[in-house]
Amino acid sequence: MENRNYDIVVVGAGHAGCEAALAGARIGFKTLLTTLNLDSIGFLPCNPSIGGTAKGHLVFEIDALGGEMGHVADMATIHRRMLNETKGPAVHSLRAQTDKVRYHEYMKQVLENQDNLDILQCEITEILTKNGSVCGVKNHLEETINCKAVVVCTGVYLDSNIIIGNVITKCGPNGFMSATHLTKNLQALGLKIMRFKTGTPMRIDKRSINFDIFEEQRGVDGLPNFSIRTKHAPKNIASCYIGYTNQNTHDIIRKNLDKSPLYQGIIKGIGPRYCPSIEDKIVRFADKSRHQFFLEPEAMSTNEIYMQGVSTSLPVEVQRDILHSINGFENAKIMRYAYAIEYDAIDSTQLKANLEYKEINGLFFAGQINGTSGYEEAGAQGIIAGINACQYLKQEAPLILSRSDGYIGVLIDDLITKGTNEPYRMMTARAEYRLHLRQDNADARLTEKGYKVGLVSKSQYQKFKKKQKMIEEGKKLFEKILPPNEKLIVFLNKNSEPIVKTGISVLNLIKRPNIDIYKLNNEFKIFPEYPEEVLHELNILAKYHGYLEIERQQIERQKELENTVLPEDIDYSALTGLRLEARQKLKRILPHSLGQAGRISGVSPADINILTIYLKKRNIKEKSKNG
Repeated sequence: MENRNYDIVVVGAGHAGCEAALAGARIGFKTLLTTLNLDSIGFLPCNPSIGGTAKGHLVFEIDALGGEMGHVADMATIHRRMLNETKGPAVHSLRAQTDKVRYHEYMKQVLENQDNLDILQCEITEILTKNGSVCGVKNHLEETINCKAVVVCTGVYLDSNIIIGNVITKCGPNGFMSATHLTKNLQALGLKIMRFKTGTPMRIDKRSINFDIFEEQRGVDGLPNFSIRTKHAPKNIASCYIGYTNQNTHDIIRKNLDKSPLYQGIIKGIGPRYCPSIEDKIVRFADKSRHQFFLEPEAMSTNEIYMQGVSTSLPVEVQRDILHSINGFENAKIMRYAYAIEYDAIDSTQLKANLEYKEINGLFFAGQINGTSGYEEAGAQGIIAGINACQYLKQEAPLILSRSDGYIGVLIDDLITKGTNEPYRMMTARAEYRLHLRQDNADARLTEKGYKVGLVSKSQYQKFKKKQKMIEEGKKLFEKILPPNEKLIVFLNKNSEPIVKTGISVLNLIKRPNIDIYKLNNEFKIFPEYPEEVLHELNILAKYHGYLEIERQQIERQKELENTVLPEDIDYSALTGLRLEARQKLKRILPHSLGQAGRISGVSPADINILTIYLKKRNIKEKSKNG
């Protein structure tokens, strides 16, 4: 290598690694991205989609911070839908079916052409430390690469096994090699290792499928882009299809449960509860006569169809029987067999809120190695770890997102405070402030933060400021009073709303069930020719004004606890009054604030009161010392 000295080394080029590496390089640090195989950069080994319920929120937040996932997803989109549209805006979630080949190619191109970023195909075998801080890495070619910070993003490749029936293969997804040496090094550094499992369904040759049997699900036009940087509207050029298993399918699975590595005990890793295999579904939901699945194109350049919802690790002959038992698949041909994959992950409670390992300065972790599942969860952690590696090198305060800042804040707080004993999946139900954390206002919540750390570009920031200016102008127009004249009365009658006898504000008109900002503006031309995204935002702000105000007050009350910092040198074992369980948990987690301490399982409100009293006494002593 021409240059053996870097500021940051990122281990792994999946979705976490890509975001971490780009963050480091774009902020201005010399960064090296290492990967087991250049062909696996930004690879989509499971579902060929980005976004979905809660996951879409994460993609918008990554983009608001200056990340790349949303832009690449827009560029590779072949089918888009907005999930949960019949529900409130808090849970509206954009989902894009992407061309997995184009996604990989585009992300690789972005990385290869990024200033300050080098890419190297190799296996990192050891993280080097000196005096409690990172000083470099070693690879399988016995090269030593000097660096000041490392971000570990090994995904599902860390000591991974592919399992199909009784056949176990030491490799990663799609036959890519696994990382076989780093686990021992991480254990030597004091990290607790856990064994997790996930799976993927078979891929079917689309020429052998009778699509007439299935319900077509077309994409929807006119939806927002994931990224503010995308200049075009992605086109829907492919369809997905909905199908169902049947009783015959279930009987085949039940008869072959003794061949399942899951029930034989061959699989030791813990799988995701929210994404079970088809055999697990049959056992857990024995009363169900059928289970839904989706047929999704993997890419426009291949005949492979992804069979979402039929993940399995049963032997290949059973997989064929399962497939052929389903209407429309009588003559179907499998191109890739379904499999389970086991891999190593770490105990995420050993990390700080900036995703840095508590025991070693400059060592960060992001993605599935932290116990999460999903591309979006990985990308979200990757961008935060990359930013904080830069903050560490600049000797500046880390970027820590609170639970009211974004879904990313919820995700990371859950990981470091509660940990996880199964692959963690982001869901809207995990967020306390869902109405505040909508995907449409991710830029309002996070772009300023991304700009301050040097990741959001000037052009992106200017677009954001222009949009926010229009929203603020629009909010002032909410106060305008419309007189109870004939025009207003006709408008109210037309929309089946009660007549008013006195003047009424624009805000209160929009809040009415049968009126929205679009109807009102068409009739009265109150708002200027704002872009759709601005009108959409204003409509939500008006419709949910009261609920948003209640949430805002809840957030403000919680901020006091979140902003009360707990010094790292507190000796919790010496604090009288704390229960034994609370002492043990606080000593292990080392919460950074009273707010985080209150979310630790086993720490009661009484324990928080004792900590509050302790902090007040400590502050008084420090003030008296300083005169």
